[in-house]
Amino acid sequence: MERANSDYMGMLATVINALALQDALERHGQPTRVLSAIQMAQIAEPYIRRRAIRHLEKGRVVIFAAGMGSPFFTTDTPAALRAVEIDAKVLLKGTHGGVDGVYSADPKVDPAATRYDEITFKEVIERDLRVMDLTAITFCKDNSLPILVFDVMTFGNVRRALAGEPIGTLVS
Repeated sequence: MERANSDYMGMLATVINALALQDALERHGQPTRVLSAIQMAQIAEPYIRRRAIRHLEKGRVVIFAAGMGSPFFTTDTPAALRAVEIDAKVLLKGTHGGVDGVYSADPKVDPAATRYDEITFKEVIERDLRVMDLTAITFCKDNSLPILVFDVMTFGNVRRALAGEPIGTLVS
């Protein structure tokens, strides 16, 4: 399959996930808006920076979908870009599969890998720790946007991350 087609399929999958997350949050009484980088007027609003900020000001959760709308970028880079655009204080990087932060090596391969509570952008880049793609890491570094890496699959971790509790690894 051509890379561009594969990437567009991935972007569509993020829209499906965004709609599922929106439904779950709204079932708990939290107003949300899905903003998509790809036009799909029937199911999501187009991404417009000022619109996203206005939704946040009104207390709504904003879910960004479809990455940047361009192939050849992971979802990490647009996540960093959107976070900086809306003046977020931290970028939450939820992982799955039992990885609960940044490790000195892949903990699934190296049982001696150690988890960091905090680490600098420079250390992540120099040690090639693969927290996110290099473009996203560099963008966050250049814009002084910390990244909190945590296991999103552990029940209550999203709430703990939003409350500022010490979980995962802080990259700054």
